Amino acid sequence: MRRCIALLTLLAASCGANDGPDHSVEWLRVLNRKKAAVTSTASQVQKQVYADTLAAFVDTHPTHGRAREVYQHLQLDFARELLTLGRYRDAIRFYRAVLSHDPHNAEALRGISTAVDHLAVSHDKLLALQKGMSQHDVVQLLGKPIPGWSVRTERRDSVVESWYYRKNDGGVAGVYFRDGELFAAEENSEAKVVPLTHRLD
Repeated sequence: MRRCIALLTLLAASCGANDGPDHSVEWLRVLNRKKAAVTSTASQVQKQVYADTLAAFVDTHPTHGRAREVYQHLQLDFARELLTLGRYRDAIRFYRAVLSHDPHNAEALRGISTAVDHLAVSHDKLLALQKGMSQHDVVQLLGKPIPGWSVRTERRDSVVESWYYRKNDGGVAGVYFRDGELFAAEENSEAKVVPLTHRLD
């Protein structure tokens, strides 16, 4: 009788809710991918394999609490990285994915607000620019330019960089640096920039 009860207990554990024990074969496979992805020598391929394996596991076991939590942290990490690269639309996509499962997630709410705020610059933000500002100062105010919306020109005596931003009215503003220091800005630039519909990785 004891053997029968033990067998039934084991069977119930293995066939129970998707939020099963973390030592299941599938979850161990995810954890092994993670080990390879978090080392200091991990390649982009290893990181992507881990992300894909985790995503597949969450898709198969949507009620697995630990997997959902880990996947959410991974999505937030990706969103933060995209935000720092100026890929605001992609960051918004990841933040929205987190909010679809956790509508009150404070980091995702802050992140999506920041990303939306940097999709286009306002007249007031452009007026706040001051000659001599560093690139870091401008990034704090306007965000980084969208990939493909900057030009670097190396001259004999200096390096000139031009950053372009979409404005709220649909136009394009230009911000110009010489050796990393802001020397000019214009609210209406005629620069030819990469269309926003293009995805640059």
